[in-house]
Amino acid sequence: MLFNSIHFAFFLPVVFLLYWFIAKGSVKSQNILLLLASYFFYACWDWRFLFLLIFSTSLDYYTGIKIFDATNSKQRKWWLWISVGANLGFLGVFKYYNFFAESFAQALLMVGLKANLGSLNIILPVGISFYTFHGLSYVIDLYKNKIKPERDVITYSVFVSFFPLLVAGPIERATHLLPQLIKKRAFHYAKAVDGLKQILWGLFKKMVIADNCATYANTIFGNPSEHSGSTLLLGAVFFAFQIYGDFSGYSDIALGAARLFGIDLLRNFAYPYFSRDIAEFWRRWHISLSSWFKDYLYIPLGGSHGSKWMAVRNTFIIFLFSGFWHGANWTFILWGAVHALYFMPLLLSGKNRTNIEIVASNSLLPNLKEMGQMVVTFILVSLAWIIFRSESITQTWVYFSRMCAADLFSIPYFLGIKQAAITIVFIVFMLLIEWIGRQQQYGIQSIATQWSKPFRWAFYYLITMLIFLFGAVNETFIYFQF
Repeated sequence: MLFNSIHFAFFLPVVFLLYWFIAKGSVKSQNILLLLASYFFYACWDWRFLFLLIFSTSLDYYTGIKIFDATNSKQRKWWLWISVGANLGFLGVFKYYNFFAESFAQALLMVGLKANLGSLNIILPVGISFYTFHGLSYVIDLYKNKIKPERDVITYSVFVSFFPLLVAGPIERATHLLPQLIKKRAFHYAKAVDGLKQILWGLFKKMVIADNCATYANTIFGNPSEHSGSTLLLGAVFFAFQIYGDFSGYSDIALGAARLFGIDLLRNFAYPYFSRDIAEFWRRWHISLSSWFKDYLYIPLGGSHGSKWMAVRNTFIIFLFSGFWHGANWTFILWGAVHALYFMPLLLSGKNRTNIEIVASNSLLPNLKEMGQMVVTFILVSLAWIIFRSESITQTWVYFSRMCAADLFSIPYFLGIKQAAITIVFIVFMLLIEWIGRQQQYGIQSIATQWSKPFRWAFYYLITMLIFLFGAVNETFIYFQF
């Protein structure tokens, strides 16, 4: 079931009404309802993988209690590794087995040996990377004595499978979400309205920005050798806004939907394309994944403490792991490596935490230096997105080689470029709205409330009409494949 589908448009109000009118006043009843709704939501993709989700949830629930109740460190470590090993094992089989098998076979061919390891004809369970990381953070935090185990199986199951975040995050922490699932939740009209506004903005970014950009990005990336360098550069820009509108749009819908049920999820995006350097970009892009790798990989490895060599090594490790988390393809690993290289000058000069606050926080417009920094950062990110979007390293090479030809400075042209002009107008509109609202959690959180009621409702109707007139329906989300 997609957030941008007719099915979800019926599903969400039904669950909302049952939650506040039938299960009202009982935390237990509300959690049972959320769990049943979440399992139904997930089963709509493929009911067979629902058993994998339930098994993963049961495993971490049981091992978490065993870790807490263990009488010595050896037992604690044993139960921890059972959970970590099983979770990563399932993730490895479903997501990475074919990649490793094919890569190993190709490596043997290079030295004159032939191996037929075979491949698995299996479908990647949607959301497996996300709910696996939910469970891992829970058992690791238990092992480190940061939390106590949740002994109510219903509550813990909702933590793992809450439908707004189940298939594409944000990657929640037990320290943040579990306390909200335990306490009594009361309906707040203002909070629900705020959630609806964020859903509306998320749908606009997904259906009007991302899905229209996808049409043109797919056309250009599909045959890079047939397009001019300038057209390929434009294709990279279209994909940059496709993936931003797609994933941040999903996150907006997820956070807004959760707020309808009185639950706050972790923020996942903070206007990353307004970043002034790569370090700031990664503090604003897919925040829940970046912080997960920082807390559970980077810091345990030593972080930035110790020698510069250790800091460089640890930075490359988390970027390579981040790339590999996205998929079983060398392009993702290369994409992670490129971002690590981008990061190095900032790390080595000690300027990786220079830009903490949002750009031009005390003024309407950025100064020339800030504008230049944002443009350069966006160009670097967009060039790296070419690697991310390519189906193979070979296609990456072809794309860059063709893009760097003499016609890089020509006028872009491809079939449908006239229709693409309206999408460019929408992109500029989105950037303008988000620039004005950049101090807020999402683009239209406060901008419309500052207007009179007629103008405010006219704005909401405008966004709604743009979605109906220019938005695509039932287009899947990019991050579902991860």
